[in-house]
Amino acid sequence: MTLEIREGDRKAAFDAALNAYGADSLYVPPLWSDFERMFDPAKNPFITEGHGRYALLSAHRDGRPVGRIAASIHDESNRKHGTRHGAFGFFDCVDDAEVADLLLRTAEHWLAARGMSRVSGNFNLTAMQQIGVVTEGFDHAPFTDMMWSPPHVARHLERAGYMATFPMTTFEIALDGGKPEQLLGDKQRAVLKDPDFVWQPIKRSAFKARLEDARIILNDGFADNPMFVPPTAAEYLFQAGDMMWIIDKRISTVVYHRGRPAGAIIAIPDLNPLVKAIGGRIGLSAPFKFLRHRANNTRAVVIYQSVCRDLHNRGLNGAMLYRTALALQAAGYRTLGGTWIADINGPSLRQAAKVGAKPLHRLHLFTKRLPGA
Repeated sequence: MTLEIREGDRKAAFDAALNAYGADSLYVPPLWSDFERMFDPAKNPFITEGHGRYALLSAHRDGRPVGRIAASIHDESNRKHGTRHGAFGFFDCVDDAEVADLLLRTAEHWLAARGMSRVSGNFNLTAMQQIGVVTEGFDHAPFTDMMWSPPHVARHLERAGYMATFPMTTFEIALDGGKPEQLLGDKQRAVLKDPDFVWQPIKRSAFKARLEDARIILNDGFADNPMFVPPTAAEYLFQAGDMMWIIDKRISTVVYHRGRPAGAIIAIPDLNPLVKAIGGRIGLSAPFKFLRHRANNTRAVVIYQSVCRDLHNRGLNGAMLYRTALALQAAGYRTLGGTWIADINGPSLRQAAKVGAKPLHRLHLFTKRLPGA
């Protein structure tokens, strides 16, 4: 049986994970339209604005795609941090050492040929996308914007000389019977009573303006986080613009303090059951399935929350979570997913514990020095 690598075949790369894991796995594909757009160099600001470079690779056995990987270099990140680091992302394959090794080796050679000294992943192009490889919690279905991979992916990385670093955890919160008041201390109560804080929903009529303010808050609040590179307006809109069609104005908020953006919590309905049901491709029946899903869905997910640095430790984060928890309960949501929190982020982990969050998945970045580094 012949095994070959192809570069730039977006359809094959999309199909590779579906072929590798099968319909019965917990893997949820991205929407094909999003995946195709992500790897279109004429459309993605990662390329058009000169932030970085990538190669999308797929492994084919006798013509059938059985694995994929994206090798990428975030030039803006390397300039900011003074590094020569590359990344791999979208690493999915059958449980076959030959396939895994060929994909990893090809990505490593592509990065080393461009002067990179280290590779880490999964890191799906930018900080606006999913990161990590699942190392525990394989039996738990992911929410929207959460990674999922079977156990053999981490095993093949370790066998290929990669080391697990930067541990993270995703969470699930049962909203029925929850006690959001546990988030409230004196600081949080003071914020909720302070007229200088104005709370605005993210609704379609003001979507772009609110989204831009949310970007400003993200970039300020995350500025000191490792690996973070502030997304430009075009990059943020490219990633988040489609949320306008699924946003629930009851559960996402931008907070202003004395007229300027101060805090944001971005939560959306969980679309993963719908996306899995349609296999990531929008066909003629998709609108009907969407309406049925929206009518029956009781799951939501917090994509991110951020507070501008000069307001850290003022209680705004906890106050936002409290209001969001009440809004979710009132809107009929019963379960809330929380995307990854790194082990080094003690305050966020303590906040998750206060609201009764239970660990869902354990994830790591896998890192390796490249030849010649």
